Amino acid sequence: MPPSDSVQRARRDLGARLRALRTSKGLTGETLGAACGWSSSKVSRIETGFSGINAAGIKVWTAACGQPEAAPELIAIAEGIQHMYLEWREMERDGLARAQEHVLPLWDDTERFKAYAIDYIPGPLQTEDYTRAVLEGIRIRRGLSGDDLDQAVRTRAAKQQYFKKATFRIVLEEDVLYTRYAEPAVMRDQLARLIQIADYSKVSLGIIPRTADRGPAHKAQDFWIFDDRTVQVEIVSAFLTLTQGHEVRRYVDDFQRLSKLAGASVPLILDAIAAYS
Repeated sequence: MPPSDSVQRARRDLGARLRALRTSKGLTGETLGAACGWSSSKVSRIETGFSGINAAGIKVWTAACGQPEAAPELIAIAEGIQHMYLEWREMERDGLARAQEHVLPLWDDTERFKAYAIDYIPGPLQTEDYTRAVLEGIRIRRGLSGDDLDQAVRTRAAKQQYFKKATFRIVLEEDVLYTRYAEPAVMRDQLARLIQIADYSKVSLGIIPRTADRGPAHKAQDFWIFDDRTVQVEIVSAFLTLTQGHEVRRYVDDFQRLSKLAGASVPLILDAIAAYS
């Protein structure tokens, strides 16, 4: 789905709450705009979700409506919206390592992970050499400094600790095994690592064969689901976080459909290892 769908819906919900504050005081858009030093068209754009509003704007709005006590909750909602769609250039502004650390609080709070991949082998399943090759490619493509590459690799490798405390259901498209981001020796080691992880008691690893009859289980972008309450998706331009129930359910439902297509992983991995020999 387009990344703006989630953001715009959240903006509309916030705008509806701000509009309710305005109308509860009998203020028109023009009157409120004048009190805030804005045009009435700006008020309209905020209320309809076409424009966002920051903390300062919310404080001015709620004060004009005589309800400054409503500001903290609305500011928290607005800040959450800002984090829903985070451009890579913003997320990686302080380096690859900080970008890797960005998701750790959510990982710490999660007990049930679900992941689907059509591009990269998911982070916790990666060997350090595979991670280094992937991150180096990202660094070059986005014009980032490589000063913290080693730290970024270590941060991603540290995610393997979560195998001890949480359960993982992971579904890969077979093409992931053949997408070469590193030299053959690194790819062979990476695939061997998958076989090892597939034997973990808390990990369920399935692979969708290239020959699968897809039906309604269409291929999607790589995504993670956290306790069926938060979804994170990596798209070309940004890092998308979804928390609205209806959107999370769509990903959970898609994951269920994709899981039904996934078969035994080891035979397909062994075939891929042979292809790199």
